[in-house]
Amino acid sequence: MIDDKTGNEDLLDIRIHDLLTTRIHEVEEAVRKAAAEEILPRFRRLAEHEVIEKNGPHDLVTVADRRAEEHLTASLTALLPGSVVVGEESVHADRTVLDALHGDAPVWIVDPVDGTRQFVHGDPGFCTLVALARRGEILASWTYAAALDEMAVAVRGGGVLLNGEPLVQKPHEEGCELRVATSHPDFTTPDQKRALLGLRTEGVAPRPCGSAGLEYLAIAKGELEAVAFSWENSWDHAAGLLLVTESGGGHETVAGEPFRIEGGNTLPFTAGRDAETVRRVVRLLGGA
Repeated sequence: MIDDKTGNEDLLDIRIHDLLTTRIHEVEEAVRKAAAEEILPRFRRLAEHEVIEKNGPHDLVTVADRRAEEHLTASLTALLPGSVVVGEESVHADRTVLDALHGDAPVWIVDPVDGTRQFVHGDPGFCTLVALARRGEILASWTYAAALDEMAVAVRGGGVLLNGEPLVQKPHEEGCELRVATSHPDFTTPDQKRALLGLRTEGVAPRPCGSAGLEYLAIAKGELEAVAFSWENSWDHAAGLLLVTESGGGHETVAGEPFRIEGGNTLPFTAGRDAETVRRVVRLLGGA
């Protein structure tokens, strides 16, 4: 007799494999459709009452964020029966939603509009982030910059496609400064601020980050060497971390451990274009 739990596990594994091998284009279509119906029609057309501060002037939510997350929640769970969604806006409404990251069900990690501040100000530097994870392992991710018409898809062990073509990272130019995008000061503790000050040294060019998802994409493309972030919201990082690792890079916290999407990380952490870049940034963050 087959144990019910074992049978359900096997069925989920089959569904995930099928989705990521023969039906992966359906996820891309779902992401594009959510952006086309809920985000782009509101770009540069938001009314004042459609923008709300959550935790301060740099933490905004709009009707586009909420509608796009609802759209994606319905479409993604339909594509993978048995899956659940951890979305930025659902977590803001109910923190217990995060518990799904520790469970056995496949989890869609969703940031409907990453870079909401840019979106509100009419800047095209925003994107939609979707990652599929299970038991803390990121299996695939989709980074869609709708206003820039860029779609990056990463599959664990399968590399990265940018607009349907294999992504080839630009080589690092010898002697160039190490370009690092860093957390906004509003999202750092005093200790994290001191750690980030370690990047203010010769040969390093730190700058404030924009959309986290687009900064990760810039690393994958070779346009940025690293990021150094002091917050661990899974919806900001899951999609981009897979992009970086599948393009040859890595990630590590100041404790010398890989970043965990389930949380509980020692911060800040870095993701970089290669292992040496990661080691160098961690040393600087640690005061070495």
